Amino acid sequence: MRIIVAGGDGFCGWPTALYLSKQGHDVTIVDNLVRREYDEELHSNSVTPIASLEDRVAKWKEVSGNEIKTYIGDLNHYDFLREVFRQVEPEAFVHFAEQRSAPYSMIDREHAVYTQTNNVMGNLNVLYAIKEFAPECHLIKLGTMGEYGTPNIDIEEGYIEVEHKGRKDTLPYPKQPGSFYHLSKVHDSHNIMFACKIWGIRATDLNQGIVYGLHTDETKLDPLLVNRVDYDGVFGTALNRFINQAAIGHDITVYGSGGQTRAFLNIEDTVRCVEIAAENPADKGEFRVFNQFTEWFSVQDLAERVQKIAKEEGFETEVKKIENPRIENEDHYYNAVNTKLRDLGLEPHLLTDDVIRDILRTAVENKDRIIQENVLPSITWK
Repeated sequence: MRIIVAGGDGFCGWPTALYLSKQGHDVTIVDNLVRREYDEELHSNSVTPIASLEDRVAKWKEVSGNEIKTYIGDLNHYDFLREVFRQVEPEAFVHFAEQRSAPYSMIDREHAVYTQTNNVMGNLNVLYAIKEFAPECHLIKLGTMGEYGTPNIDIEEGYIEVEHKGRKDTLPYPKQPGSFYHLSKVHDSHNIMFACKIWGIRATDLNQGIVYGLHTDETKLDPLLVNRVDYDGVFGTALNRFINQAAIGHDITVYGSGGQTRAFLNIEDTVRCVEIAAENPADKGEFRVFNQFTEWFSVQDLAERVQKIAKEEGFETEVKKIENPRIENEDHYYNAVNTKLRDLGLEPHLLTDDVIRDILRTAVENKDRIIQENVLPSITWK
């Protein structure tokens, strides 16, 4: 299958591109390399040293024999995107190419506007490109469980049956996003649903939980193929951030009460979920939603698990609660449905002590790269 992975230089996109290539698909990466520019802007970095995209794909061809083509450009530049579609003629378009950090979107007005413009307009361009140049192409769009918020009812997969004043209907599940980034994902979902309705596009929205982990079988083949690991208060997700704090002997900092509960999944499951979606495409005109996660944890639970493994590895660290920089419910009900991907064959990689230990040891090996002042939050929602 001819598959474009947009955002293929990023944390989720890079291992996905390698995995799909290994499975025999004809993979093309489209990326504007802006994630690397965010590091420069924020004076931050990946814990693991990351090779250039050019060197990465060259090494992949050397170790696997498979070529991944690359196009460097921006989805917001329609002339560029149109030419990519003409040359590749994709059968599936995996869309990771968005600004993915909630804190980044909350820095100030400029970053909020940038996030929504980049994400929403770029996605709209993809929809038009599919309509005009590849109407049978299956859009596999990375959404987020954060679109739903933390309602006091079970979170269904995209849709909910409602009975009101004696009438019933199946409607899109209500959204309660918690940042301008999450709002951009909601806008994407609405635009995709509308495009499916009017143009007959086939699309799968993968509402993904928080991704943790480092290695996949493919990224372990050579040091030049290693994935990035973010640890800072802007792009670092909770588990990876806690692990890197422990690696440098810093307190593990929990926002607020620590009762915030979120859905999680291993990066190895991210790549498999994309494959499942590609091999089982949505019907023509169907806007399909999968909740892409395997487990959920409270932030406090994660912090205590990291502390336990760190102690076993010889690192004494304390779990400390700090003022929450976000505006969010800290103690709430959480129960989300995630059956569709499992029904299609997903066999989850669950969060084990060994997974935490593996990430911790990698962080310790590269701890000289961890910038200590970056492990605490510097952006507030207020």
